[in-house]
Amino acid sequence: MTTIRRHYTAFVGTRMLASGSPQEVALAIKRHRTGRTERQPLVFDHATGRQIDLDLSGSEDEILERYEERSTQTMAARGRPSLGVVAREVTLLPRHWDWLNAQPGGASVALRRLVDQARHAAPLADRMREAREATYRFLNAVAGNLPDYEEALRALFAGDGARFDALIRGWPSGVNLFAMTLSQDAFQEASRGR
Repeated sequence: MTTIRRHYTAFVGTRMLASGSPQEVALAIKRHRTGRTERQPLVFDHATGRQIDLDLSGSEDEILERYEERSTQTMAARGRPSLGVVAREVTLLPRHWDWLNAQPGGASVALRRLVDQARHAAPLADRMREAREATYRFLNAVAGNLPDYEEALRALFAGDGARFDALIRGWPSGVNLFAMTLSQDAFQEASRGR
């Protein structure tokens, strides 16, 4: 039984409002919004850089209960749930199915083996791509009006960490800090210049 720990950060414009567990961020937003009419805070998931919506309805106790960290033991009942197996649909051409079914262990074993081989073949490249995409999602939502925004994106996708760091240095501290956090794996160490 494992517990997935999520980490979120909320921004109001370019000002970081809160960072922490879903409970901490939801409560900070709820307390911040009381009696205020300014724009809605944007909440970002640290793992993906994606914006998420938090349900802030009800009392603080209800929010705490709603976002309590829960174990991942509740899995799909089909297949082998104790192993974390989840049934999903895959669409392939007949020749692909013929090849998969001819493999030792059948189609499922062959697909799992192929996916694992691909995951291990380029883990660094995958981490870099995921970090760049997460950073881009965040910057696109929050930093579009900041100076050198487009140049920073060019540096991000060109893999020029030192230039990226230099371009975002003058941005509001919360935006700068969160962009640096998300882009931690986006560059080769030599290009970061730290």
